Amino acid sequence: MTEPESTMNALVSPEGSLEILSNFEVNRLKDRSEGGLYRLFRQCALAVLNTGIELDDCKELLEIHADFDVRLVPQPRGLKLELINAPGHAFVDGEMLRAMREHLFSVLRDIVYTHSLPGSVAGFRKDDPEDLTNLVFHILRNARVLQAGRQPDLVVCWGGHSISHDEYQYSKDVGHQLGLRALSICTGCGPGAMKGPMKGATIGHAKQRVKNGRYIGITEPGIIGAEAPNPIVNELVIMPDIEKRLEAFVRCGHGVIVFPGGVGTAEEILYLLGILLHPDNADLPFPVVFTGRQENAEYFEMIDKFIRNALGDEAASKYEIIIDDPVRVAQTMKDGMKEVETFRRAMQDAYYFNWMLKIDPVFQLPFEPDHDNMRALELHREQPAHLIAANLRKAFSGIVAGNVKESGIRQIQQKGPFEIAGDPTLIKPLEAMLEQFVAQNRMKLPGSAAYRPCYRIVSGAA
Repeated sequence: MTEPESTMNALVSPEGSLEILSNFEVNRLKDRSEGGLYRLFRQCALAVLNTGIELDDCKELLEIHADFDVRLVPQPRGLKLELINAPGHAFVDGEMLRAMREHLFSVLRDIVYTHSLPGSVAGFRKDDPEDLTNLVFHILRNARVLQAGRQPDLVVCWGGHSISHDEYQYSKDVGHQLGLRALSICTGCGPGAMKGPMKGATIGHAKQRVKNGRYIGITEPGIIGAEAPNPIVNELVIMPDIEKRLEAFVRCGHGVIVFPGGVGTAEEILYLLGILLHPDNADLPFPVVFTGRQENAEYFEMIDKFIRNALGDEAASKYEIIIDDPVRVAQTMKDGMKEVETFRRAMQDAYYFNWMLKIDPVFQLPFEPDHDNMRALELHREQPAHLIAANLRKAFSGIVAGNVKESGIRQIQQKGPFEIAGDPTLIKPLEAMLEQFVAQNRMKLPGSAAYRPCYRIVSGAA
């Protein structure tokens, strides 16, 4: 286990987000019972205070900082947070870094809002597609991510947190080219391929004197401990779960770039393609580019082959693969933004939120990765392609949980690896791709402990 570092106690004032809470909200945040929010808030707060630390095990992070505590201190003019044994690297000369202070209060804002909104909306149903989309909209609006009057310019970048230095440099080069074209960046907010495009875009924006460049990070409580927000993120949003996080990406983003990654990236790809395969989305412009260095050509050949086998050639028509050409990637995205703008204007749809995008409820309802649910996944071909994508997405989501999320890690420790079964024509390519991810060190951060298998492929259909 990693050795604990120096810690500090501090009283922190709000920075940019939330300054006032009701007594009810304060009591819920203090509540340490199962229904309270204290444990969730503490975990997310600790994660944002560990920005820059290469540790992708949420359970280990909590164990290292077992004596960390966060308390709410009501003030006549608002609210402050008292931090006990906070990581020392979050401070400079005794003062907390402003970015971390912003992120800390973004966590507070989103946790409070997310857990108060459903109860305050009459008739809200957790299994209703429209209600779930409205919840995503309201969380993003409350976080001020949705900006009226701004033309489409938000490029969502997906890719692994565990990438090589050269792969990171390439993602930065792509981000630089995007920034030169005044495009903004939205990622999962962590390190690796999530940080590289943002860092490159800051330089591109500086050269073009872009003053309002956006670096949006969208995460969720289960993953934030494994992928703490990188320092460049200037708009942090914590969605309630992975499904709403993924919907937030495609609702507020105007195009997607995918860099090399592991199971989390594969989950994102399958989610996106499953949505774009819906007949109602056939004519909806949504530029998607898979890109990497020349050394990554085989990686994307593997991904392309897996997609064509599982979902068919129509799924492969939804994306373009561009190898070792950051300029062309950025130009493709810029052209795609123009198509999105033209379409949205013609259809009188908002630039800031993709209301017309049809998302099947199977992609919206939260999937709880446990041993029974993983074993029961319907990984067979007797279903539409978008449902195959949905079930494969759940398989990857379960592996992510077993690898880096606290609840998933505990389940694996108690009951052993998740079992995955299904049609051999789907399962065998899945197993082969997972083996390649492990061989390429895409399951763990460079320099961290060896990969712990959290899944087992078993013969026979589920």
